[in-house]
Amino acid sequence: MEKPAIEGGKPVRETPIFYGHQYIDEADIQAVVEVLKSDFLTCGPKIGELEEKLCKLTGAKYAVVCANGTAALHMAAMAAGVGAGDEVITTPITFAASANCALYCGARPVFADINPQTYNIDPASVEAAVTPRTKAVVVVDYTGQSVEIDAIRKICRRHNLILIEDGAHVIGTKYRGAANGSLSDMTTFSFHPVKTVTGGEGGAVLTNDEGLYKKLLLYRAHGITRDESLMEHEVDGPWYYEQIALGFNYRLTDMQAALIISQLDKLQMFSERRKQIVKRYNKAFSEMPELFVQREIPESDTTRHLYILRIVPEKLTIDRRQFFDALSAEKVCCNVHYIPTYYFPYYEKLGYKRGLCPNAEKLYEEIISLPLYYAMSDEDVESVICAVKKIVDYYRVS
Repeated sequence: MEKPAIEGGKPVRETPIFYGHQYIDEADIQAVVEVLKSDFLTCGPKIGELEEKLCKLTGAKYAVVCANGTAALHMAAMAAGVGAGDEVITTPITFAASANCALYCGARPVFADINPQTYNIDPASVEAAVTPRTKAVVVVDYTGQSVEIDAIRKICRRHNLILIEDGAHVIGTKYRGAANGSLSDMTTFSFHPVKTVTGGEGGAVLTNDEGLYKKLLLYRAHGITRDESLMEHEVDGPWYYEQIALGFNYRLTDMQAALIISQLDKLQMFSERRKQIVKRYNKAFSEMPELFVQREIPESDTTRHLYILRIVPEKLTIDRRQFFDALSAEKVCCNVHYIPTYYFPYYEKLGYKRGLCPNAEKLYEEIISLPLYYAMSDEDVESVICAVKKIVDYYRVS
């Protein structure tokens, strides 16, 4: 598709700006170097230190860190007892892992529609999707805004379902004053580089349930234990261990843990800057009727991971793809989050068809993820706003 030309003038920027970028400082580098000089590169003391820090941050009783956010979701689904013949309700506006975790366990994902104002999963749609086969609900705090946890928890309790909160976007957010991470049966985090804090890769599962915690520990490390109280055979010696479940090698290294610990020390700083940028974006874009600004529920004190710009197609002479290309021409390099999961060929072959979630499908046609990260300067933010305004002004329906 040809990029729409805006006649006259140069792009608003000389250098490109991307939708997300990690921030690494000297303290982060030194934290990793110290581990590299230590005796433990993996399975060492930084793992427990990070888990303790996550518990302190969120108020959760237990944390199990792991290789990445996908591993965290898989472990959570296993700990929830998801298996063949079960159904797991989730949203289609998410990365594929939120649904794939059900498939890993032999279950079937069931997609519930979104609230067209907040873009988070709609509790009424969750309720309507429950069947006798439903085992768990995987909600996603899309963009970093908390889902309506109270309403969804009530649904889960009423139907005896496990609530798994895919909190890949949500670290730093609070719901009714309590940090997300301690509010669901299990909450998973991701520490991918575009997230608010990073370990390069890395994930975690947080829970208040000791039984779930013990299962998560097993599933992270091959299903192997050195806990004699869990063993079935006589202990041969201090080297002895047993595999008592089928687990995976989902361990995190101490280098990654050290980086995440150092990053978490800056979480408040990261959060405040992201909120400043979002506030500036919201003010600018709210003044343009050609755009729709994502609504936020009052219960959520949000640290935004993504900033979603939504166009109002009937008020512009271009579509989302052309708007996206026009931004690229202005050196504002964006992304789209997300393609509805059941659009993918793999899901089509499983029998999923378009039309399942009309609100989600309409959203996908109209959204663009704008740059949002801690290291953006005020000049960067203003250049993004100028680029959007330039395009809206040029392609506005007269």
